[in-house]
This record gives sequence, C-alpha cells and structure tokens, in this order.
Amino acid sequence: MPRYELALILKTMQRPETAAALRRTMETLMERGAVVRDLENLGERLLPYTMTKHNQNHKQGSYFLIDFYSAPNILTGLLNHLHRDVDVVRPTVLKKDAPLSSSNCCVHSKLKVFNPSMM
Repeated sequence: MPRYELALILKTMQRPETAAALRRTMETLMERGAVVRDLENLGERLLPYTMTKHNQNHKQGSYFLIDFYSAPNILTGLLNHLHRDVDVVRPTVLKKDAPLSSSNCCVHSKLKVFNPSMM
C-alpha cells in the first residue's frame, strides 16, 4: 500500500471538540482499511486567507498531519467524507515518496557526470 499524508485544517474549537473531530477522522481512515502511522499537531495558526466552509468564515484553524498507508481507491471517498464534515475547513491528501537511500545517491557523484574536471 502506498504511503500518504493528510494535511487537515480544523476550525477553531475547544479541546474536547477538536479531539472528537480527530477521532472521527481516524476512525474513518481505519474503517476504510488505512493503517495510521502518525498524528502530528502543528498547532493553531492564522489561515493565509479567509476560508469559507459550511457558510462560516474562518480566519484561524488548527493544523494536523496524519501519516497513513492506504489503498489508492479509498482516497476519493475519504475526501468526499471529509468535505462534508462541518469541523473540517480544508483536507488535503499528498502521496509521500519512498525515501532515497543515501548509499545509492550522492550529489558529488552526480556532479562528476556533468563535469569530468571534478575528478
């Protein structure tokens, strides 16, 4: 299964409501077969611009990153579900690339290919 990252902006709420919204999101992921690896709280921040969602204007939001493995075919349904959630201001799913091994890649060796005088 590919690895994904869900960047989630929730509306500003008290701690119990925020925890309930995160719990709903995590349960939705796991019900659809995803394996959640990590949840990172990036804190509350001003939004880059005023966002309107569910007939409410939002100037601040709580930012979270959820790292998970999932089959690609569940992402459309997941995003549809999150767009309907009244506590979610903006959900964004990004595919995470596999890390490159440092033994196989070196900037210095790549430069030698383009500039033989560096040898």
